[in-house]
Amino acid sequence: MSGPKPERLEPGDDRRQAPAIAKEDCVYTSCYCEENVWKLCEYIKKRRQNPLEEWYTVFISNDQKMVPIWSQQSGSDNQPVIWDYHVILLHDCGGQHCEIYDLDTTLPFPCPCDTYVKEAFRSEDLIRPAFRRKMRVIRADLYLKTFASDRSHMKAANGMWRTTPPPYPCIQTAEAKMNIDKFISMTPTVGWGDVYTLPEFVQQFGSSKL
Repeated sequence: MSGPKPERLEPGDDRRQAPAIAKEDCVYTSCYCEENVWKLCEYIKKRRQNPLEEWYTVFISNDQKMVPIWSQQSGSDNQPVIWDYHVILLHDCGGQHCEIYDLDTTLPFPCPCDTYVKEAFRSEDLIRPAFRRKMRVIRADLYLKTFASDRSHMKAANGMWRTTPPPYPCIQTAEAKMNIDKFISMTPTVGWGDVYTLPEFVQQFGSSKL
C-alpha cells in the first residue's frame, strides 16, 4: 500500500484538492467497517503524508443499535440501510473544511462533511427519536492503540461466520482481544473519545463549526 511521495505544490494550486487517500489503495472487507477504518488509520500513519492528529474515527450508532444511513452501496431505491453501527473516517483539513471517508458509500470518496451529512444522514426531523444517530469520535492515533476485535460478534450461534472475515489476523492490543462494544456504545462515560448527537457533530465538524 505504498504510494509515490507527494509533490510539493505552490499555494493556490488547484491540485492541492487531491484526496489524501485513494479508494483503490484501501483495504476493504464488506461488513467489517470498524476494521476497514482501522486499516485506513494504519495506512495514514505509515504513509506520513498527513499528520495523524488531523484524523478521527467516527462510530455511528444509538441505544437501540438501529441507525438509518442513506447512500450506502448495500441500499436500493433511495432507501436507507439500517445498521446496528457504522464506522467512517473524518479528516479535519483545517478551518471549516472536513472530509468523510466511507468505503461503503455511493457518495464521493472523500466526501465533504456537509454533503455527507445532508445525503447520508438527512434530517433528524424525518426520523423517529429512537432511531436518531449518535457519533463517538476518537482520535485516529488513539483508535490504533486501543481498538481490539476477535470478530466473535460476526459469528452466528452455530459458530459460522455471518460474512467472510478479513484475511489478515485479528486486531488486538496488549490489554485487550475484544472491546468493540466500548466503541459502539453511545454512553459518554464508556470507552474512548467523545459522544455527540447529530446536531452537535455538525456544529463541531460541519461548516457551521466556527
